Amino acid sequence: MGIYKHLVPGLLAAAISSQVSAEEPTKLLFGDTHLHTSYSFDAYLNKNQTADPDTAYRWAKGMPVIHPYNRAKVQIQTPLDFLVVADHAELMGVIRAVNNGTAELEDMGLWGNFKRWLTTYVINDAIENESGAKVFNEILPRKPQQATQDPVLNPDNELPIPAFGDTTKTETTAWKEIVDAAERHNDPGTFTTFHGWEWSSIPVGANLHRIVFTPDSAEQSKQFLPYGSDQSQYPEDLWTWLEETQVRTGSRFVAIPHNSNISKGFMYAETTLKGAEITPEYAKRRLKWEPVSEVTQIKGDSETHPNLSPDDEFADFETYSYYIQQASEDYRVAPADYMRSGLKTGLAIEEKIGTNPYQFGVIGSTDSHSGLASAEEDNFWGKFARDSTPETKVSKDKLGGSKNTGWSMASSGLAAVWAKENTRDAIFDAFQRKEVYATTGTRLSVRVFGGWDMDESSLSADDFAEQGYQQGVPMGGTLSANQEGKAPQFLIRAVKDPNDANLDRVQVIKGWIDGNGEQREKIFNVAWSGDRQLDSNGKLDAVGNTVNLETAQYDNSIGAPELTTRWQDPDFDPAQRAFYYVRVLQIPTPRHGLYDAVALQQPQEGPATIQERAYTSPIWYKP
Repeated sequence: MGIYKHLVPGLLAAAISSQVSAEEPTKLLFGDTHLHTSYSFDAYLNKNQTADPDTAYRWAKGMPVIHPYNRAKVQIQTPLDFLVVADHAELMGVIRAVNNGTAELEDMGLWGNFKRWLTTYVINDAIENESGAKVFNEILPRKPQQATQDPVLNPDNELPIPAFGDTTKTETTAWKEIVDAAERHNDPGTFTTFHGWEWSSIPVGANLHRIVFTPDSAEQSKQFLPYGSDQSQYPEDLWTWLEETQVRTGSRFVAIPHNSNISKGFMYAETTLKGAEITPEYAKRRLKWEPVSEVTQIKGDSETHPNLSPDDEFADFETYSYYIQQASEDYRVAPADYMRSGLKTGLAIEEKIGTNPYQFGVIGSTDSHSGLASAEEDNFWGKFARDSTPETKVSKDKLGGSKNTGWSMASSGLAAVWAKENTRDAIFDAFQRKEVYATTGTRLSVRVFGGWDMDESSLSADDFAEQGYQQGVPMGGTLSANQEGKAPQFLIRAVKDPNDANLDRVQVIKGWIDGNGEQREKIFNVAWSGDRQLDSNGKLDAVGNTVNLETAQYDNSIGAPELTTRWQDPDFDPAQRAFYYVRVLQIPTPRHGLYDAVALQQPQEGPATIQERAYTSPIWYKP
């Protein structure tokens, strides 16, 4: 039951990790599956008129590009390995085409054409005067109210269609251009692109969006037009469309639930969106199409909330409390809005029906609308193009009229994937088996294997991963009960981002259903830097803080470059369903608001420092 901690000096750790990485059966890739360009109507209305899919791919590959708003030459510091351009299906490319005069629109008669001209005039004026958020609210208004059952059918929840008439031709042209851009930039083995979009269901302002992508060919993707929430706002209907389109075209799909923190209690609820009981059939369909969820991005972090995890000292991290449309509605915390409580709800549902609808892996992504997948604190370009400079982060014309500013946003996140190679099929397969994890923007490496007889010496072996696969299951896997009733063991290795901060600690978060049917959680500190000791409650002193608030600089004089351990659950009950995921924390570093404050020579807004982190997909135990 002991805790094993191994620290490797910096240069040696980097050398070992690099060598092992080259020999492992799967390699670590970092990407973004949620990036918007000028083809998204809300991006275009918020001053991204030039950063198209080509710009997005060039930025992600490390090339210098021109920023769509401030026109500066900008460049990512560390290129990505893969990217999904996921523009909104609704009005895909339409606002862009209307504004530049290339829209293919139907003849609506004298009065209809006049209304369309008037709408176009208002949009163009709003874009010119940077009041695009107001137009956005007029196109997609939402009432500030909370529905208890079936919010889609709420009488005040109509989805108005702008006065453009049938936009199918314009959307089809845009989709083909997006697909062609992905094909031009796909370079198997070096940089991978996917065809994707965002299905933007938002009943009563509850963000229930899904990112959908396919690893298949342009020929297949051009046989369909992305399914949007203007066709249906129910996820079941999206799954039906995916099933039918797969049969018709042979295309494979993954649907990724949007960061859940602003879903108003619907994303991981105990019932379906229609308010019905979750059945085994529903659970299996959700498992099939939604194996992975997004848990951290620009609009905050969805791991957990202080109200839901009061004993978690790191729960209040990039907490985002602003709904999309409702300026007058206060934020309400619901268990179904957060990953950890959603995972526990899944265990409880499985107890009743035998299938867990929320047995999902986790990733991070940006949800940037600037065309730039920027998740680096000192190179963060905001949510929208027009909040890309320190001065414009306090714009009075905010999206939805909410009280948030550019400093309310998080410089997050990234999708980390353990794949056999950097190709569409290999990355897609990793998503399907959930061997993926989320980071808040850092490139730290995390490996986790769970089993019943894990060899501690494997942690220092050159073929660590190969031994891990042989002895147990990786993140995203499931452990079944063993005859001896042993407690599961976990081999964990975390290595710092070579260009970022040292590591503070490694934690295992356990969730389970106890003997009384109650949902429980516990956090274990399992490896840490320095000579700190656990107290009687299993707590660990803070690692310290080297950030200079006057210069926005830090150093790696604290923390460790690598942390490894073999850990065994000391509280294991073989009769109780459980999940285990790993959280790795870096030492404190400057948050993007501090960099702005130093540049502006004024007090920063929001936290000055941040402990970047990673969350792995869980390993589940089933009795």
